[in-house]
Amino acid sequence: MEKTKRILIIGGPGSGKTSVLATIEENGYYVHHEISREVTAKAQEQGIEQLFLSDPFAFSNQLLEGRIQQFKNIQEGINFYDRGIPDVPAYHVFTGDEIPDHFIQACKDYKYDQVFFLPPWEQIYESDNERYESYEQAVVLGDILLNFYKKLGYAPISVPKLDINSRYLFIKEHL
Repeated sequence: MEKTKRILIIGGPGSGKTSVLATIEENGYYVHHEISREVTAKAQEQGIEQLFLSDPFAFSNQLLEGRIQQFKNIQEGINFYDRGIPDVPAYHVFTGDEIPDHFIQACKDYKYDQVFFLPPWEQIYESDNERYESYEQAVVLGDILLNFYKKLGYAPISVPKLDINSRYLFIKEHL
């Protein structure tokens, strides 16, 4: 029987996380999907164009709560997560905002088994209604995420810039 694990996929915006996770899911693994788009869309329905920009802490508290819930909702076997709890305070490093203590405590309380990092990739980067960052900002965010996870004691594995199936196979081989 397969051991139950939490595998995290991180990277800046537009690095291919969603596409890789779709392939992972198509291959029978359980995927906990990114929730920031839901939080953003819900705020937009209430007339707030970019909640992260207008009230970063309201946005982050909703994200943190949702990601903790995802963490607790583990399924038997290998679980993949599109972004993790440490992404929340890492984004505040990007904005230069002070990081609340409870954000750091959550990072310590909820640990993932393995982390894969998808580096910035200009050829596949696209902006859309929920993605406000430029490619240059996505590069900076990718570096911040990678360094933040390392400071927390993780050893993220960089996934090469290959076609989606090859990226999936790389991740599978390194589990």
